[in-house]
Amino acid sequence: MRKLSDSRQLGPILTAVTIIMILTLLLVLSAFSDRVTSNPPGTVGNTAGNLNNGGYFCEDGGTVYFSNAYDEGTLYSMDVDEKNFKKLGTAKVCNILAGGDYLYYFQLGVSGDAGLGNIRSPRSFNRCKRNGKNVTALTRDTIVTGQLVDDTLYLLAAGDKQPFFYKMKTDKSDRVDLADYTVNPACAVNGTIYYNGTGNDHYLYALDTTTDVSREVWAGNLWYPALEGDHIYYLDVENNYRLCRYSLSQQVIEVLTHDRVDCFNVGSGFIYYQKNGTSPQLICMRTDGTDARAVADGNYTDICLTSRYVYFREFGKEDTLYHSPLGAGYAEPFLKALEAVPAK
Repeated sequence: MRKLSDSRQLGPILTAVTIIMILTLLLVLSAFSDRVTSNPPGTVGNTAGNLNNGGYFCEDGGTVYFSNAYDEGTLYSMDVDEKNFKKLGTAKVCNILAGGDYLYYFQLGVSGDAGLGNIRSPRSFNRCKRNGKNVTALTRDTIVTGQLVDDTLYLLAAGDKQPFFYKMKTDKSDRVDLADYTVNPACAVNGTIYYNGTGNDHYLYALDTTTDVSREVWAGNLWYPALEGDHIYYLDVENNYRLCRYSLSQQVIEVLTHDRVDCFNVGSGFIYYQKNGTSPQLICMRTDGTDARAVADGNYTDICLTSRYVYFREFGKEDTLYHSPLGAGYAEPFLKALEAVPAK
């Protein structure tokens, strides 16, 4: 017959074993929940044109993620046809990237922050789920431009004395310093990052992301290269920043406009650029330079493209945002689309 004292001894042992099992299970579940899933091969976070214009819009998988100028730059999502708007957080964001199950962005602060408020919400480069949840700060460096290639982030940061360029995995591991000078990683295609020189020349270079080795592609004089098909689109530094394209296969230069260009974006068969001068305009034309037309008079910046629309801001006014269907010769305030969102 079991003694009562034996039962009393067995009870605490069973309780301790149960607690250990529960803690072990929680640790296992936590490890799996914190694991960053791999991206599909060939993943690129955003287009070169969008990132060179601040990365305020990013389209991926039929969804557009964007910095809402009418809500202090906070992160939103919508369908490509501007329906189903969702607010994804409270951070003021730019340089938006998308890949796999996650979004990445540079946080400039939290909506409503001003002055000393920015101390409470420091700048950081973050990762979050597609719904805006599970925000994780990957680095506190001030990121000038970042790009995602497969499972690796390539980041150009502003240092105290000089810029620095490095890479790290999307889970923050395996950081590797690549350069102590400016390398713009925006233009990434098929595992290669194309960028212009910033030191002794402005040649076109290609960084192989599998080996971290760069090579000279073309001894041009260019800025903001963007690869579309066989052509590198760029600003011609030597000739008043006119817009040109260079055929990689034919090694031929084509001048697309003699206007001095402040900024441009290319995609879906169109080029949008801001014409500088006494009569500034936002211009739309085909990628071969034909069929040019004015979209809006005035000075505009931050030109971002999706598969359906072009978005841009009035220069010097962060709380303005316009949109225009691709190829159209007019623009409207984007606020009209947002006003249709039901109040919550």
